[in-house]
Amino acid sequence: MNFDQWVISRLRVHGAYAGVVDDVPGRQMVAGLKRFQQASGLKPTGLADEATVGLLRRDPQKPDNDLIVFQKVPVPAEPVWMREARRFMGLKEISGAASNSTIMGWAKRLGGWVASYYTNDDIPWCGLALAHWISFTLPSEPLPANYLSALAWGKFGSNLDTPALGAVLVFKRTGGGHVGLYVGEDASHFHVLGGNQSNAVSVTRIEKTRLEAIRWPATGGKPASGRVTLTASGAVSRNEA
Repeated sequence: MNFDQWVISRLRVHGAYAGVVDDVPGRQMVAGLKRFQQASGLKPTGLADEATVGLLRRDPQKPDNDLIVFQKVPVPAEPVWMREARRFMGLKEISGAASNSTIMGWAKRLGGWVASYYTNDDIPWCGLALAHWISFTLPSEPLPANYLSALAWGKFGSNLDTPALGAVLVFKRTGGGHVGLYVGEDASHFHVLGGNQSNAVSVTRIEKTRLEAIRWPATGGKPASGRVTLTASGAVSRNEA
């Protein structure tokens, strides 16, 4: 059982979740967390933070008994939108006239002008992927007006002076930009989890000299960690279009 499955199972025990029992940290999980937090006297953020998880471990029949608690589950260092992104690792676009139905489904779910504009996954989709991962797990988070534009994410949320797990990294490239999530870094490159990296969802290395901005969702709580140092291994991204 992963963390999100555990949260959903405990919300059900506490009578705060009526959605599908799965490991998807979507709107039903966020709504359940808010209901539970409200009933428990916590700020209803919809985030499974340490205080919320501590109360979820308690017996709902005897919530004031500190001796009756269920298994301790650590809160992951990776924020919820990053965990959602990892579910799609290896997802690839389809070259030619056909398109990956999952990628096209993201555009349809987000709706608005993007649903009609985004007609083929040959259109760059790093911003689309990020918009899905964040809006799916942080439904109250304002997205950039044109989230298909990677550079538009440079004004998303709030600024971070140093990266943290799950931070939104915005990069410049010839003819446009690229956007993804901070996994870690070595001396010369950031390790980035993102979409449309060699036409797939992957973790790849991107030169630090290309960095334009480090951003954090306004409704994403506080970063759980600072910089993450990794070894200089893995492919360097040269194709994000």
